[in-house]
Amino acid sequence: MDSVPAYMQCGSVVSVRGGIVDVRFGSRVPLIHSLLRTGKHESIVIEVLSQLDEHSVRGIALTPTQGLARGMPVRDTHGPLMVPVGHATLSRMFDVFGNAIDRQAPPDVVQWRSAHQAPPPLANRSAKAEIFETGIKVIDVLMPLERGGKTGLLGGAGVGKTILLTEMIHNVAGEHQGVSIFCGIGERCREGEELYRDVVNAGVLQNMVMVFGQMNEPPGARFRVGHAALTMAEYFRDDEHRDVLLLVDNIYRFIQAGMEVSGLMGQMPSRLGYQPTMSTELAQLEERIASTDTGAITSIQAVYVPADDFTDPAAVHTFSHLSASIVLSRKRASEGFYPAIDPLRSSSKMATPGVIGRRHYDIAQAIRRTLAQYAELKDIIAMLGLEQLPPEDRNVVARARRLERFLTQPFFTTEHFTGIKGKLVSLKDALEGCERILGDEFQDFPERALYMIGRIDEVKNENKAGLR
Repeated sequence: MDSVPAYMQCGSVVSVRGGIVDVRFGSRVPLIHSLLRTGKHESIVIEVLSQLDEHSVRGIALTPTQGLARGMPVRDTHGPLMVPVGHATLSRMFDVFGNAIDRQAPPDVVQWRSAHQAPPPLANRSAKAEIFETGIKVIDVLMPLERGGKTGLLGGAGVGKTILLTEMIHNVAGEHQGVSIFCGIGERCREGEELYRDVVNAGVLQNMVMVFGQMNEPPGARFRVGHAALTMAEYFRDDEHRDVLLLVDNIYRFIQAGMEVSGLMGQMPSRLGYQPTMSTELAQLEERIASTDTGAITSIQAVYVPADDFTDPAAVHTFSHLSASIVLSRKRASEGFYPAIDPLRSSSKMATPGVIGRRHYDIAQAIRRTLAQYAELKDIIAMLGLEQLPPEDRNVVARARRLERFLTQPFFTTEHFTGIKGKLVSLKDALEGCERILGDEFQDFPERALYMIGRIDEVKNENKAGLR
């Protein structure tokens, strides 16, 4: 690279259209994904997206283009977007370029790697379907996550998405000795600051890396921040052989950023204005999230569904990559059932007898059946009262209400403001509790005895202590 003559490394700006910049070079054009630098102190960074002819390239600016004008000199860096990787990145917050944005000194980084990495080859992938235990009862029993899989988290503001994510970070660090990476795509600065404060208060920052592409940044930066976070995650999976939990908020904003880039590049839009390359761009990101023989990247992605239309192309393409979906309910949050997960609307492709086993599958199906019957009976109860139901239906209601309360759980990350000690419950204990409730073992116990506990044995302990 150093032997390339200076005149071959420099070009000049031909046109600037928003975040799209055309650059002309003397003889040798830069490669696709090469970074170009221009402007005062070379502060404007451009990534090459297409070669227009033998002398010209078109790129997307990853930084604001204020002050950029025709004729300005442009330097080819002869390399792609680079990201810092290594143990020193833990507990730090970065932007898309790997600059620390947490007001601390730059980390002592071991090495820098390209943000554009190929997915692991099929030969290196783990063919075994494994369950990723979270220690959260309702998730592990009814919608088990796949190790190395992708899970969609659907829910509005204020229903507990951040609390659920921070609890998973805590459990992954404690139970799996894993690393968590949070990737904020198009994140509001308020959301980023609140999340940073939450993870500090919860004591989970030391096992976490945060990467942000803020909402006010150019579409190019928002489009590449997901690739930057994945490169950091791949280091911990492939080099340190650790399990990684990758949290993405919000995958729809990645598609939106790609739509902006595509429009600025002059590509013909596809259905509903989406970019014609949406499927490819999403697959390039999602296929890097995988389980290999040495480690796994398990991803939980917040998904915004435009106008609640599940036939929207963005939703269709996103859901095709997911192995599970967790739906948060505002109604359940208002009733005090935390985590506020709707068990009937949430699902997992792992919930089959061949993966989770016949006993687990039968218990999960019995729970869903009981809760569905209770949902159907709610209107009758509201009109006529519980006493008017036949005895069998009253038993179903009693089981369902006890199951709903048993599937609540105190979190470690909320101890400081609830005063209730957090509980991590193994899948074995969660299944045992549900099975015993379905068998009417606790029909003589008050419903409140099962609310916000860990293992089912705590019910009898509390009642022995005089709480009955």
